[in-house]
Parts: sequence; C-alpha cells; structure tokens
Amino acid sequence: MADGTRESGFADLLRELKNRSGHSYGTLAKRLHMSTSTLHRYCNGDAVPTDYAPVERLARLCGATPEELVELHRRWVLADAGRGRKEPAAAAAVPAPPAVEDAEEEPRAPGEAEAAAPGEAQAPAPARAPVPYDRPRRRARTVLLAALTVTAVLGGVGLALNLSPSPKSGTPTVAGTRARDQEPTAGAPYPTAPAGSAGPSRSPSRASGAPPADSPGAPHTGRTPDGGDTVPSATPPLAITTHPYAWPDPCSQHYLIDRAPADVSPPPLEQDAPAWVAVHKAVSAGEQYVTFTVQGTGSDTVVLEGLTVRTAGRWAPLAWNDYAMGYPGVGCGGGVPTRSFTVALDALRPGVVPAAGQPGFPFKVSRSDPEEFHITGDASAYDVSWYLELAWSSGTRHGTLRIDDHGRPFRTSGNNSRPAYAFPLGGEKWQPATDAD
Repeated sequence: MADGTRESGFADLLRELKNRSGHSYGTLAKRLHMSTSTLHRYCNGDAVPTDYAPVERLARLCGATPEELVELHRRWVLADAGRGRKEPAAAAAVPAPPAVEDAEEEPRAPGEAEAAAPGEAQAPAPARAPVPYDRPRRRARTVLLAALTVTAVLGGVGLALNLSPSPKSGTPTVAGTRARDQEPTAGAPYPTAPAGSAGPSRSPSRASGAPPADSPGAPHTGRTPDGGDTVPSATPPLAITTHPYAWPDPCSQHYLIDRAPADVSPPPLEQDAPAWVAVHKAVSAGEQYVTFTVQGTGSDTVVLEGLTVRTAGRWAPLAWNDYAMGYPGVGCGGGVPTRSFTVALDALRPGVVPAAGQPGFPFKVSRSDPEEFHITGDASAYDVSWYLELAWSSGTRHGTLRIDDHGRPFRTSGNNSRPAYAFPLGGEKWQPATDAD
C-alpha cells in the first residue's frame, strides 16, 4: 500500500499540472514524442517513467513553478524506489506450504513392523510433534526476502539523499532541472545569473561549459528510447549575442534616472547606450527593446523550441525622472523587423507573443543560418525584473539557455505621470518635454 501511495502522489501532481495547462493529452504527447496512452498511464498512476527527463519536460510544458519541479522530482524518486520494492513484496505474499497440523509418526526402520508378534495387538503410538519438513525452506526464503527488502530500502534512502540541500546553493539539487532565481523582495539586489547565461551584450558569448556537479544547473544525462545514454547538454552547440539596450528608433526609447536634469549627460548614440545607462544607473522606461542573435556552432542543425519569460521581481514603478533619447524635430520611426515578439510584463504570467503577421517558435539555426530575434518588453503598472529562457534541442541533446543583461535580469519600469525631459537638437541642457517640443 505504501508503494501505491507514493505512486499516487506522483501521478496526482502530474495530473494536476496537465489539467492546469489546458492542453490535451494528445497535444502534450506529440510535443513530448511519446504515445498518448503512455502519457495517460503516467498521469493515472498506472506506470512510473524510468527516467525523469520526460517528466521534467512535461512539467515545463505545463508551466510548473521551480517549487513544483522540486516537489515533482521528490515524488518521482519515491515512486521509482517504490517500484523496486514491489517484486519482493509480491514474493512475500506467496503463501508458504501449510504446516502439518495432524500428528504424524516418524518413518519406521525397515523390518520394524515385522518385529511385532503375529496377532498381537499393538499399542497405539504416542502422538509426536509435527515434522518440520518445510522449516529449512521457509527459513531460507525468509532470509532471502529480508535481504531483498534491506537492499530496496537502502536504494530508496540513497535516492532520497539526492534531494539533500546543496552546501553552495542552500536549495535542493534536482538532476535534470535548472534552478531559477527566487523572486526578490523590494529593494533587494538583482539576482545573479546561473551557469549557462547568454553572457554580456554587444559581444558574442558562447554558452558556458559544464557547471559543477553540485550546482543547480548540473547537466542531466537521460536515456534515449533504445536505452542508450543521451549526450549531456552542458555545452550547448549555440552562440548567442545579446543587445539589452537596442533602440527600435531614436525617439521611442526612454530611461528613468534618479537624478536632476543638470546631472544627466546628453542622449548617447545607440551603440553607446550600455555605457551611458551604467554611468547614470538608468532603467528602461515604459518598454525595453532587446535583440539577440542565435547561431549554431557545430555541423548539426539546432531546433529552438521556445522562448519563456521569467519574472525575478515586481515592484511599484520608479518615481524617477523620465529622459527621452533622440532629439525633438528629428524624423523617427521604422518598420517592424522579422522575428519580432512582444512581452506584456505587467501580466501575472507574461508570455512571448509574435508580432502581427510574424511566425512563432520553433525555429532552426545552424552555423551558416543564424536567426535574430527582437523582443519588446512593455511595462506600465510595475517595475519588473525579468529574463528569458531559450529551450533548444539537437538530436538527443537538449537544454535551456538564459538570456539576460550581463548575468543580471533585464529591468523595465512603468513611467506614467513621471516628470519628462527631452534634449533639444543644438541645445545645451535637458528641458521639460513640452518646452523642448
């Protein structure tokens, strides 16, 4: 019953995630490359996956939180350990041969019966204790079952120890999962990026190598359908170049700065925006335009399966001054580039939405065929700290890459009703936006 309870707890959480996602069994099974009946059996508790990798992919497709991923892995470990104890339990349930209840005489020696005188009444033999003919076999079977039970228990304990807190991270280390930043409280410093961040802006940054084995981002080696090991996904075959402070046009970009106009330098050129932002500790106002290029590094084609938005923090909008880039009177505007997406950062669960008429994921890239993506994150009601996760696969390899700003999340704040300033063309100082016009 204990094994069934563990499997039921695992299946219950898996089924809850599936139902909450709103996807059908057929849709999820197709994306996971498994049969619909197999997925039914996992969610109904009729079977437990031998590998955690498909469980993790299913949970991520269903929008599981980091805490739910940890809990799901714990329940899978217990269910997998419980499956190992089923066979000894079944053996223990086999009934032993029934004990001899009636009195039984020991076999007589040859000729013993003939020793009695002919016609002489023989006295009844005294009752003897039952002959324990099955005792040696039952004792051996008991010892064997005890040994099997101890082995199964020790295996379960060993698996459970994998969930012990990592001495470096302080959170459970779960194979095959990627630890995400916990949501910081207001005023807390930006969380740092885990291993696998896309790296600094304006310079190509190959995905980092394998993280330490005890880190939250440690690679997971699963099994292919034919039983072979997959290649660890610690070294993605991708190079990513990120531009966190790109401008769709000179007039649309605004920044919030906690300084008076006299202490703010004139607007920079777009290529100088990262340094200007760093000096003034500026925060993108209203929207942030992020571009990144993805290119394969090997001979194989890489499939970019999806792009996910992760929110690291959300606070009230900054009460700072709003400074507009560009100069009043100068022509602005531009077309919508291909591979353009928008993100409503004020939403509880922001998603990446293709611009009108634009294709959505998945995409394919290679060394000779890169892709450039344009992401516009819009915020009006909050000051949002966020980053992106790019899921990829190539053959039996797969993984997730984080895209952010120099290892820190992007930051975009609403700027409604904030004091607005512009820098007139040919002027010498910032002026209120109405006067500059």
